Amino acid sequence: MSNADSKATVQLIADNLFSVTTPSGHSITLDTDHERNSAPTPMELLLVALGSCTAVDVISILRKKRQEVTDYRVEVRGERREEHPRSFKRMEVHHIVTGRSVSERSVAQAIELSEQKYCSVAATLRPTAAIVSSYEIIEG
Repeated sequence: MSNADSKATVQLIADNLFSVTTPSGHSITLDTDHERNSAPTPMELLLVALGSCTAVDVISILRKKRQEVTDYRVEVRGERREEHPRSFKRMEVHHIVTGRSVSERSVAQAIELSEQKYCSVAATLRPTAAIVSSYEIIEG
């Protein structure tokens, strides 16, 4: 990889505790000591990455479709393999859209576009993990 803009740095700061600097210069702490549990694990960040990637797409598409969304949340659950390397075998992405007269068709289309075309995290994970999406619309 020759692009300097895409370099992340992971620095050990204690046993199983790391300071991470993202390519854009943001710092995150990672912890793989489950007893200490002082920061997210790398696998937890994969769930967050998938949820936030699709959320950005879906809300953008819904706004372009002029849907009146008053609240939006994405919940992501991951099921890992028992054997090492304990990768995700299934990830469930549940979109909860609250708004006024939000079109079910618009929500379904936005999710499909994110899954199939725009979400680079999903495209990266999909070869090894089944990604299953669902949604609910709440009037309000």
